[in-house]
Amino acid sequence: MTSELSTILDGVHERLTETRQTVSVAESCTGGLLGAALTDRPGSSSYFLGGIQAYANSVKEQLLGVDHETLASVGAVSEEVASEMALGIQRLTGSDWAVSTTGIAGPDGGTEDKPVGTVWVSVADSVSVFSQKLSLDGSRSEIRDRTVIEALSILLERLSHDDDAL
Repeated sequence: MTSELSTILDGVHERLTETRQTVSVAESCTGGLLGAALTDRPGSSSYFLGGIQAYANSVKEQLLGVDHETLASVGAVSEEVASEMALGIQRLTGSDWAVSTTGIAGPDGGTEDKPVGTVWVSVADSVSVFSQKLSLDGSRSEIRDRTVIEALSILLERLSHDDDAL
């Protein structure tokens, strides 16, 4: 684990523990790495409810409730699908926060419109969904690892913003 990831995880752990809020994950391109990172800290069972590795579109649809038409019209690697994934896992688990990842980690699978390294991350809270597109470089494992760091950074930023509103 990198020191950057460790620092971000410390912040997420502290904020979720202090506020007694929960989080769940819906992962495609990260394939479980995000959930694994979130459960790295002792005491994570107080806030991590669970996750789904929705790699196949059929799992995105059947378990997370992603609309078939959305997948057909904009594709799995899109803001819309990332948002629907986050809302789907939040609905399933009842978590305060939900994080989703969907992207193209490579080395193949990219297109001109969505090259390898294109990733969407969404973070949902009780009122809204924030989505961000990432354009990452590197190997498959580097893209997946960087996605986890970026997703947790976004979550930490949203948690901090939520704390400011209290």
